[in-house]
Amino acid sequence: MSKARFSDDFKRDAVHQIVERGYPVAEVSKRLGVSTHSLYAWLKNPLSKRAREDKRQTKLIKKAWKDSGKVYGYRKLHDDLLDQGQTCCPNRVARLASLASIKAQMGYKRRPGTYGGKPSAVVDNTLDRQFDVDAPDTVWVTDITYIKTYEGFAYLAVVIDLYSRRVIGWSMQSRPTADLVLLALLMAVWRRKPKQSVLIHSDQGSQYTSIDRASFLRHHNLEHSMSRRGNRHDNAVAEGFFNLLKRERIRRRTYPSREDARRDVFDYIEMFYNPKRKHVRNGMLSPVDFERQQKMKTEGV
Repeated sequence: MSKARFSDDFKRDAVHQIVERGYPVAEVSKRLGVSTHSLYAWLKNPLSKRAREDKRQTKLIKKAWKDSGKVYGYRKLHDDLLDQGQTCCPNRVARLASLASIKAQMGYKRRPGTYGGKPSAVVDNTLDRQFDVDAPDTVWVTDITYIKTYEGFAYLAVVIDLYSRRVIGWSMQSRPTADLVLLALLMAVWRRKPKQSVLIHSDQGSQYTSIDRASFLRHHNLEHSMSRRGNRHDNAVAEGFFNLLKRERIRRRTYPSREDARRDVFDYIEMFYNPKRKHVRNGMLSPVDFERQQKMKTEGV
């Protein structure tokens, strides 16, 4: 076999990866239209400088992908390599990721939301889809979802700060009661200790209209805002977080018990989503890093 047939580094690296994955050399040589002896001879030749660099950066890409829980696509992987001081362009990362069969995890299609819906008769929709805010602890959003386990459903309530999209409070229970949302809100208040009034937005679920919750909001200087009934877009940020959680973690797991689900949700929120997961809106920073960066800018550090 002449080396001219493998002069392109792309072909060279691709064949190396095919062989390394355990495909029979005889079958590979047959499909390439060359003899087994020639293919073996070619494989013994040293890789070009570019091919060696491709191989080195592919290892970095694989590690970054695994560290993300195998959920990052090539754009976030490219940003990870830049953070490590690597010199590369997005197209190069996309090519190497494709060769290594690396791609972002895709979730199921969501059912379409509605745009209408009746306003709450009790609380105004003060937020009105104004999801971009200029300071932390000015607007929080909250919502509930369920997680399937062999033990039965586990219900998860979260509180998210719109400023950084950080989950600042969450709670899991076996029933979707008013206590579920109160515990998540209590965690948020305890963690953030806001010094000014905070707008807290939710849907019109019964858990958010209880007397105990109304008393809690008044006591902690929280102003309530409610979505229109059945309108998912009015609370799109919370819905978006649940979509990420289910796509990147829950739908890839089987939970024998509610406690198993709780541990995994803790790991996702506290060990990955808040401190590590990159957000395009945050300039490819995690919620924790974004808040830290903005605080340093404010303090002039």
